[in-house]
Amino acid sequence: MRTIYALARSEEPGATVDWLVNVIGFSAHSVAKGDDGQVSHAELVLGDDMIMVGQGRPGGPGIYIAVDDPDAHHDRVAAADTEITQKPTDQPYGSREYACKDPGGSDWYFGTYRP
Repeated sequence: MRTIYALARSEEPGATVDWLVNVIGFSAHSVAKGDDGQVSHAELVLGDDMIMVGQGRPGGPGIYIAVDDPDAHHDRVAAADTEITQKPTDQPYGSREYACKDPGGSDWYFGTYRP
């Protein structure tokens, strides 16, 4: 049973959900829309993990996702016209990582580090 869920706020939650599903590789578990047809809350899964995406001002420390090949992952994400904020870089703690922003302005970090 999961206890902790990462939450990403987005000014454009529909665009963020589309980006997470179509570019990053998440699957939609549940997507709720308001009376206006806009995404108000989404639950997305990647492997055994789940995140929630909701309407709001982006902020906070961001979200980190472990991937096996950050260079190939970066190339696929960059090809989707995603804003890359840090190119793939080897870190002193042994991880190779890169960072980007989703369409709604939240920070995302991808790398090989698995605590």
